[in-house]
Amino acid sequence: MKYLTIILIIFTAWASTAHAEDITDNQDANVKKEFKVKPIEDVEFEWPEWGLAALVRNASIPYSVDFGVEDTTVTSFLPMMFYNGEYVFLQGTEGGLHIINEPKHEVNFIIRNHFIDIPSSLQNSIGGDTTDFGFQYKYQWNDNVFTAIDLMTDPEGTIHSIGRVGGRYENGDWLLQPELSLSWRSAEYNSLYYNLSDERIGAGVDTEVGIAARYHWFDNLYLLGGAYASYLSGNARESASINDDWQTEFYLGFGLFNNVDKKYEEPLGLPKYVRVAHGWATPSNIGDILRFNRVKDEYNNQLTSVFYGHPLTDELFGAPLQIYLTPGLVWHWSSDVQDSLQEAVMAIKVYYTFDWSVRTRIGFAEGVSYINELTYIEQTEMDDKGYQGSEWLNYLDFSLDINLGDLFNASSMKDVWLGYSIHHRSAIFESASQFGRIKGGSNYNTVYLQFDF
Repeated sequence: MKYLTIILIIFTAWASTAHAEDITDNQDANVKKEFKVKPIEDVEFEWPEWGLAALVRNASIPYSVDFGVEDTTVTSFLPMMFYNGEYVFLQGTEGGLHIINEPKHEVNFIIRNHFIDIPSSLQNSIGGDTTDFGFQYKYQWNDNVFTAIDLMTDPEGTIHSIGRVGGRYENGDWLLQPELSLSWRSAEYNSLYYNLSDERIGAGVDTEVGIAARYHWFDNLYLLGGAYASYLSGNARESASINDDWQTEFYLGFGLFNNVDKKYEEPLGLPKYVRVAHGWATPSNIGDILRFNRVKDEYNNQLTSVFYGHPLTDELFGAPLQIYLTPGLVWHWSSDVQDSLQEAVMAIKVYYTFDWSVRTRIGFAEGVSYINELTYIEQTEMDDKGYQGSEWLNYLDFSLDINLGDLFNASSMKDVWLGYSIHHRSAIFESASQFGRIKGGSNYNTVYLQFDF
């Protein structure tokens, strides 16, 4: 599992560069009022469909085990990214690569978050969510209905398979996505996740039904929600560790997406970019760094990163904001206290440019980071606070840069930017089960050169 995400990031950067999609011509087709999907040619997105969202997930706890707390549900905060390209897709709690991507047939490689619903206060000490990966075949019957079969495994090698039938229906500002699935769980899977004792239980099939909804409030702002109910297999229901036959989960939040009411008659004018950075670790938190009160890491741990910027839109709510999908690879150098480590990042970055005599930009990125082993500075903070660390964490990037062509009045450097950024990993103050319910992380002060092309 260590290198699967790194492979995904590399492929994302290559696919986005080599196969950027053209913007379709403006169409005069009328918006269909009945519950049907708008054909993609009727909506001219600036680039493949994208989104950045924040949701809260609340799920019932199905276990009968006395955890020492009275919680019957568990809540988690979920930052989500969405991107639907020809070769790469991000869909909230999952993402992957299109190996085959035809109008009727898809074969995908998938990485998917696997929620383990136990009381939140125990998710760090006992073990929280994990990450499944595998392959999917998807068949699109028509504009509205699809079926899919997933063959998945978790990091422990327990196998499960999911067969799904789902739909996508639009009516005005509403998008509804109902789904019914049958999930075959192997005996190893059921014994690991549905039986907290040493007793082995057999394989079985879970049934899930649910619906996700998205409402276009105004401009780029959308409201999101969802509700799902799972009926556990017979072997799972008979486990002494399980208290309920059914498990439920609910989602509620908001997101920023393409404005589907707007037509784009001209191609997007943003350049792509490559950013090369080098940074130094600090035990200081972001607040101290921004107040120029940072402390130097006594072991001088350092990183070097390369990020690719794939343009998504040049406006948000009518404001001139440049938004990019930005995958990145990070090399953490060896030091007296750590070996060299590798990190992969997927994020969405927003820039605002001050059009002064020397163009100046501020930037912010939100995404997810995976590292194959915790860095020294992150591990020491986890040890000090008594947490088990997590390889998966939320990623933030704060940046400030200036255009070197403007600074030196040199046209040959008009596409080069010099900047400073904070490379940040954290777990959103114990609110995210997918990040191990921890508080803290790591910060690096970095300087970079960014090249537009």
